[in-house]
Amino acid sequence: MDSQFSATDEAFRQEVRSFLNENLSEELREAGRKKTSIWQEKNSAMAWQKLLFDKGWAAPEWPAEYGGTDWSLTQRYIFSQECARAETPGISPMGLKMCGPMLIGYGTEEQKNYYLPRILSGEHIWCQGYSEPGAGSDLASLKTFAASDGDDYIVNGTKIWTSFAQHSNMMFALVRTSTEGKVQQGISFLLIDMSTPGIKIEPIINLEGSHELNQVFFDDVRVPKTNRVGKENDGWSVAKYLLEFERFSISSIELRRLLDRTRRLANETGATGDSLANDPAFVTKLAQLEIDALAMETSEQRVLASLSAGNRPGSVSSVLNAISAETLQRADELAIEVAAYYGLAYQPEALEVGGPAPIGSTITLPMMPSYLNNRMRTIAGGSAEVQRNIVAKAILEL
Repeated sequence: MDSQFSATDEAFRQEVRSFLNENLSEELREAGRKKTSIWQEKNSAMAWQKLLFDKGWAAPEWPAEYGGTDWSLTQRYIFSQECARAETPGISPMGLKMCGPMLIGYGTEEQKNYYLPRILSGEHIWCQGYSEPGAGSDLASLKTFAASDGDDYIVNGTKIWTSFAQHSNMMFALVRTSTEGKVQQGISFLLIDMSTPGIKIEPIINLEGSHELNQVFFDDVRVPKTNRVGKENDGWSVAKYLLEFERFSISSIELRRLLDRTRRLANETGATGDSLANDPAFVTKLAQLEIDALAMETSEQRVLASLSAGNRPGSVSSVLNAISAETLQRADELAIEVAAYYGLAYQPEALEVGGPAPIGSTITLPMMPSYLNNRMRTIAGGSAEVQRNIVAKAILEL
């Protein structure tokens, strides 16, 4: 694929590499190497976003008029590729990848002018209020209610699996504003200031021991009606639009980063001088995952091309969500096979930036936490079964 890049593209690649070499501190590189999920440790994520914001590169997917880069499809790919090679930290996805594009598509001019610059700069850190204890993949059954009270709504209820709510100062949420008609017709989309009185956050500890998830409780929380996106009782349309962006992500870059780590570990020689990289069974498994990564890249490029033409991701995002989730889980399984007993050590302190040296190779350190964290991939953003139902209905017309 590199052979197809023009001289202009290669010059851009050198610009990206120079930027990364000059701006990525060792602490940020370490944070990227120790990343174990889609969520990066907060301080590193915000420091990395600030560097990108100062450069004007925080939101390559946004239109240039709202602070995007106006890059070509190829330049976006090159940027993602070079960030993966440099193992840059992640960026909190809820604002830049989801809330921002949603506001560009559905927000009022006042909402765009106020929120988009704050999303770009990192002043606003967002979380998502969708799922509830009785409403996961079936979001239409949500119960959190927003009662009209003059110029405000009074919100009562709870949201669960709320990633990084403990670090967020804003939430975009689905709430019920009517119980009449079809369940989808009584839902509205609100932007909620997390410092509002009546909000309580309770932690949920992940399987690998990290605190990423939370349950959020609302007790008579007052939200201005100017914070509603779209029409009252039509929040389902806004949510479906946003979910297309949530379900579409460039997962092939994350997959290739994991495969590169696995390959490097397999090339290390053991006490007998042998290398797992020479084992036919391992080579076959790795080759199949490499093929899948290439197929994912090709499909992602098609969606990016559609976005560049001003279109939305569409239902194909559900195809990519299901395939990428399952492929990442298979890649995690292979990584754990290669890590062997070194993957069993529980060492959360070593995963911290500046933490102690790990037991075993530094390559194996994030492999088990990544494996455990990615078990949720086939549930997050809509379960694999829900994604297949969307594909069957919207694409195959079954």
